[in-house]
Amino acid sequence: MAAERGGCALEAVPLPPEVRESLAELELELSEGDITQKGYEKKRAKLLARYIPLIQGVDPSLQAENRVSGSSQATAAVSKQQKSRSTNSRDERFRSDVHTEAVQAALAKYKERKMPMPSKRRSVLVHSSVETYTPPENHSAPPDVTTGLVEYLHHERPQVASVRGVPRGYSSSILETADGVPVNSRVSSKIQQLLNTLKRPKRPPLKEFFVDDFEELLEVQQPDPNQPKPEGNQVNVLKGEPLGVVTNWPPSLLAALQRWGTTQPKAPCLTALDTTGKAIYTLTYGKLWSRSLKLAYTLLNKLTTKNEPLLKPGDRVALVFPNSDPVMFMVAFYGCLLAELIPVPIEVPLTRKDAGSQQIGFLLGSCGVTLALTTDACQKGLPKAQTGEVVTFKGWPHLIWFVIDGKHLAKPAKDWHPQVRDASSEIAYIEYKTSKEGSTVGITVSHASMLAHCHALTQACGYSEAETLTNVLDFKREAGLWHGVLTSVMNRMHVISIPYALMKVNPLSWIQKVCSYKARVAVVKSRDMHWSLLAQRDQRDVSLSSLRMLIVADGANPWSISSCDAFLNVFQSRGLRPEVICPCASSSEALTVAIRRPSELGGPPPGKAVLSMNCLSFGVIRVDTEEKLSVLTVQDVGQIMPGANMCVVKVDGTPYLCKADEVGEICVNSGASGTAYFGLLGITKNVFEAIPVTAAGMPVSDQPFTRTGLLGFVGPDYLVFVVGKLDGLMTVSGRRHNADDVVATALAVEPMKFVYRGR
Repeated sequence: MAAERGGCALEAVPLPPEVRESLAELELELSEGDITQKGYEKKRAKLLARYIPLIQGVDPSLQAENRVSGSSQATAAVSKQQKSRSTNSRDERFRSDVHTEAVQAALAKYKERKMPMPSKRRSVLVHSSVETYTPPENHSAPPDVTTGLVEYLHHERPQVASVRGVPRGYSSSILETADGVPVNSRVSSKIQQLLNTLKRPKRPPLKEFFVDDFEELLEVQQPDPNQPKPEGNQVNVLKGEPLGVVTNWPPSLLAALQRWGTTQPKAPCLTALDTTGKAIYTLTYGKLWSRSLKLAYTLLNKLTTKNEPLLKPGDRVALVFPNSDPVMFMVAFYGCLLAELIPVPIEVPLTRKDAGSQQIGFLLGSCGVTLALTTDACQKGLPKAQTGEVVTFKGWPHLIWFVIDGKHLAKPAKDWHPQVRDASSEIAYIEYKTSKEGSTVGITVSHASMLAHCHALTQACGYSEAETLTNVLDFKREAGLWHGVLTSVMNRMHVISIPYALMKVNPLSWIQKVCSYKARVAVVKSRDMHWSLLAQRDQRDVSLSSLRMLIVADGANPWSISSCDAFLNVFQSRGLRPEVICPCASSSEALTVAIRRPSELGGPPPGKAVLSMNCLSFGVIRVDTEEKLSVLTVQDVGQIMPGANMCVVKVDGTPYLCKADEVGEICVNSGASGTAYFGLLGITKNVFEAIPVTAAGMPVSDQPFTRTGLLGFVGPDYLVFVVGKLDGLMTVSGRRHNADDVVATALAVEPMKFVYRGR
C-alpha cells in the first residue's frame, strides 16, 4: 500500500533485484496484516535509505518513458493531482470511482489483445506499458501486475479478474483468470481459494426474484365472463325539493347575527362545558355581536406595520383554537366576517415538527396567511423560542400571533360601523381537508353558499327559533361548524358544545346534557353512540324523549348502521324513538349531500339494503339475504338536500350516468356547496366543474356538478345509499373494495351483539 505512495519516483530508479524482492515481500506482509503500518514504513525506510537521493532527484517527465533495461517493471504517466498527494494520504487505488474506471479501460484493451487480465489490486499510481512487460526468469523478482491502467481510463468496463504478485518461496503455477486466460504467477493458497470462490455462479440479481410476479402484473386482466353486469336503465338527474320561501329571511348570515344581537341580546347562543361537564360560560347573542364588533374594529384599525394597516379586506387569517374553547372561536369567526376577512380554522399545532401541522403550514403559506388569532391560554401552551415568541413551526410561514381576549380588543369609535352586506359570491371562509395521501387543501365557501346551506339545513331539519342543540362534533369544520356555529345563529338556537376531552372522561355526557337541557336536536358520530353504549350501565336515570332528531354525521360509513341499531335497541326504553335517528352524508366539497328526515317532516320510512359483496366488488347492486356471509348491510342517508340536483356517474374516465343497479360517484349541483380548492385551478376544474353526460355523450345540464367523493346509488323512494368513498377505494385484480369495510370489520370485533354478516 505505502510502496505505491512513492512508486512514481521509485520506479524511475534502477533498484537492485534483492531490494525490489524485499519491498514486494514487505508489501504482502502489510496487506495480509502480518505487520503494522508503522513497522512497514520503518522497514521500508531502511531498505530505501541509500537510494533516497536518487529518488528525490528523478524528473517527473521520466515517469511516462520506458523503464531502464534490466528492470522487471515499468510505469506510466501519473496526473499532477496524484503526484502532489502526500505520502500520508489514502491510497488512490481504493477510491471506487477511479479504480472502476481504471479496470474498465485496462480490461477493454486486454480483451482485444488476449493478454493476461489485470488484478483488482493493481495500483493506479504505479503502472507501465504492458507491451514492455517481460516475466522474470528467476524467483528473485516476483511479477508486478499493477501496470498499465491510467492511459485507458475512459474505456468501458468488461468483467474483472483477480491476480496479484506473491513473495519469494511460493511455487510457480499456471493461473486462470475469470475469463479463462492463463497467467503465469506465483500464488498463495489463499489467492487460489479466492479465485475459486469468484468462479462460483453468482446469485441472480434482485429483480430476477420478482420477474414472474412482475410479468404477472403486466398481464392484462381478462374480465370474468360470468361476472355480474349492470342491467338497469340509465338513471337521470334527481331533483331535490325546492327551497321554501321564508318570510323575513335575513339577506346574509351577518344580517341574522346583527338582528339577534340587537333585538334578542340576552338570548343564549352557546354554552361551553369544562372537562367535568360543568357549564363554565354561556355566550349570549348580544355578547357575540359586541365582541365580534370589537374584534373587527381592532383587526382593521389597530394592527399596523410600518404605519400601514396590517390587514385589508379579503386577506386570510388563521384561527387557532382548541376544541375546548368554542366561545372564543365563535367570536373570532364572526369578527373576521364583519371585518371582511377570510377565516381559515385550523388545528392547534402540537409540536414544532408535527407532520400533520406541516401540511397545515403549506396551506397557510399558499393562502398568504400572515396573522393567527388565538387565546391567551392557547398561546401559552404553544412552543416558544428563546426570545419568548411562538416558534415558527416547520413548514409554516412566519405568523404574527394576536390574542383576542377582551383586554386586547379596542372599543370601536362611535362613528365606525361594519358593512353588513348581502350574501355574495366572495369567499366567506376556507375549510381545510386532508386527502388520503396526507396533503392538505383549502376548500373555499362563498357567502352565498354559506347562506344557502343554512337555508337548506333549516328546511331539511325543521329548525326553529330558540331550539336547543347538543353538538358533540368539532365546531371548526364540517357538520360541527355547519350546525353548531352557522345554522344555529341563523335560527337563534342555543348550542350546548360537548368538548372531546369530556367525552373521553364521560362518554355519557352528551346524553346527560340532552336530558338536562331538554335538547331537541343532537349532532353526533357513530363513535359517540358506540362509546355511550359501553358506559350506559353506569347511568340509568336519563331520558331521550325530548329528542326529535339525532343527526348521525357519519351515517354514510358502513359501520354506522351497527351503532345506530345497537343504540336504538338499548335506549328505546329510555324515550328514544326509532324515527329520531337521522343518518346523513356529506363531503367537504359539496357540504351536506343528503339527510334522513323525521316522519313528522314528511320523510319516507327508513331504508335498509342487504347487498351481495361479490357483486358490489364489480360495481353492481344485487339484493341478497342476510343468511349469507358475503353480504353487506347498509342504511339509507335520506333524501338529497332541498334545492339540489344529484346524479350518479361512473368512477373512471368520462362521467357517464350510471344505470339504476350500478354503483358510481355521487355528484351534486347546488348553490349550497363549496366553490373551489384555494389556489389550485387544475383539480378545482376536475372536482367542482364536472359535466355529467348521457350514454350518447350529451351533457345532462348546462350547470356544472361537484364531485362528492361518495360512492353509492339511489334506491326506492329516492333514498340515497352510500357504500364507500373514493378516497378509500382499493382495486385488486379488477375488483373494487372499500377501506371503510376493513375498519368496520375491526370495529365489529367487540363484545356487542350487533355484528352484521359479511363485516
